[in-house]
Amino acid sequence: MTDVEKWTKKKILITVRTYPIPSSKDIEVSCTAGITEDGNWIRIFPVPFRFLNEDQRFKKYQTIEANLIKAKSDTRAESYRVNVETIKVISDSIGTDNCWAARKSKVLPLKALSLCALQRERNLSLFPTLGFFKPNRIKRLIIEPTNPEWTMEELSKLRQYPLFGKLPKEELKKVPYSFKYEFECEDDNCKSHILSCTDWEMGASFHNWKDKYGSSWEEHFRAKYEKEMIETNDTHFYVGTVHQHPDAWIIVGLFYPNKTSQLSLF
Repeated sequence: MTDVEKWTKKKILITVRTYPIPSSKDIEVSCTAGITEDGNWIRIFPVPFRFLNEDQRFKKYQTIEANLIKAKSDTRAESYRVNVETIKVISDSIGTDNCWAARKSKVLPLKALSLCALQRERNLSLFPTLGFFKPNRIKRLIIEPTNPEWTMEELSKLRQYPLFGKLPKEELKKVPYSFKYEFECEDDNCKSHILSCTDWEMGASFHNWKDKYGSSWEEHFRAKYEKEMIETNDTHFYVGTVHQHPDAWIIVGLFYPNKTSQLSLF
């Protein structure tokens, strides 16, 4: 059977898109994940989002259609390689009306008990490597400075000429900080976790607020991603394992309806 015969067309509701990182093969890529028509998690790559045609640039909670093949370089069960040229946006983004009711109807059926439960299951059977859960208590947001500039190796990746699509108007901006949440699970044996969060929204907020507020960006950043996530929102985390470090989990997306609403389908 040839590779051409293995490609299959799938519809995916996009729930996760992380801030891009430099890639030796694809210039820059984002971790992109979502839910298939039959209600399962799926991870697709490579997705060089800023190089996609305008009509292919999907938003979170839009449904796309694309040709996929099971990844050979990534053995995680949910990982599929996407034919970028076949990506087609086929729906509007699901809105946040009625306290995110329509979004909840899609993601709550996949809700896990905790990160601890996901880790135990993954350690036992190497699956799942994607998940969604509500932390019992978010303790704090940790902001740590990193290298403020791309390394020469990273720059060389970013300055490759694309095989498809057009060069973005601006080179990818580095986020010179790491963002991590410390939290406890709804699990009797939980000893607390500290996980990096790579949600695209956080990276975009940093750049927007750094430009707008200058040195006081952190005050506004913490107001949304710490104070509101802890006090105002009924915050859930999308999580996934790291390809090269399969025992490590990171937060790849945030789900945050207002806390005054009950996360119920009924």
